[in-house]
Amino acid sequence: MALDLIRKPDLLAEAMTETASLVEAQLDALLPVPEAAEARLIEAMRYGVLNGGKRMRAFLVMETAKLFSVNITCAARVAAAVEMLHAYSLVHDDLPAMDDDDLRRGQPSCHKKFDEATAILAGDALQTRAFEVLAEEDTHTDPETRCDLVTAFALASGARGMVGGQMIDMLAEGKQLSGPEITRLQALKTGRLIQFSAEAGAILGRAPQAQRHFIIAYGRDLGGAFQIYDDVLDQTASAQEMGKTAGKDAAQGKATMVSILGLERARAQAERLAEQAASHLESFGPRAALLQALAHFTVTRKS
Repeated sequence: MALDLIRKPDLLAEAMTETASLVEAQLDALLPVPEAAEARLIEAMRYGVLNGGKRMRAFLVMETAKLFSVNITCAARVAAAVEMLHAYSLVHDDLPAMDDDDLRRGQPSCHKKFDEATAILAGDALQTRAFEVLAEEDTHTDPETRCDLVTAFALASGARGMVGGQMIDMLAEGKQLSGPEITRLQALKTGRLIQFSAEAGAILGRAPQAQRHFIIAYGRDLGGAFQIYDDVLDQTASAQEMGKTAGKDAAQGKATMVSILGLERARAQAERLAEQAASHLESFGPRAALLQALAHFTVTRKS
């Protein structure tokens, strides 16, 4: 089944499109625009999170949740929370004090559409709303499960996760890092949220520890493959294909696997990690075919 999906990537594309529509409807419902003075803030939040994208992290939540027969609405709420937190990171990443990028997904970045102060506040509010959603009873009736979600989410996104990785990335500009140092940087900055996105379905489904371990390993290796291939795309894809400024990593002297391995070896490393990620799901059989196909997609995509 997984091989069939790889040969017919449109099947995966259809599944991802369907998931994106479902999660975007959930985002729309979770971020209503009030008729009050803070309406501009909500509009900026909605602009940051409802401006397209592959919704790969949301897809991970939804597909791993299916493995454990999780209610689709509960899974969609968690997927929406993940997309809010991811959007917050992108809104802040594009700011002049960070990566200073005017484009995101082919559109003006949030601070260009609104202003810098509004973009900062929109990112802050997206982050807090994401945690609020996870803590709400509608996400899961079991308070212990909600606590587990919040704890794992915080670890993936804070100083020992995404934000810590961003700090290391900024400090590394213009410096020569070793392969292990770059691997750790990327695992924190990008990989940990992707890993959580996979693990979230197992948490929601109260999966046995052994199965949860396989899901975590899948998410970890998928995140590694995704970031290395992102570095490859930064060197090979156009701004039109990527929907953001291309070639910025090299221009800013950023440490990437491409900078130390070269394009072809970096591409091969991403492919090895993707294959390894797919192998972690073999015990789930055909039910994990879409997740295995996603690993292949991660290192063949154009943006």
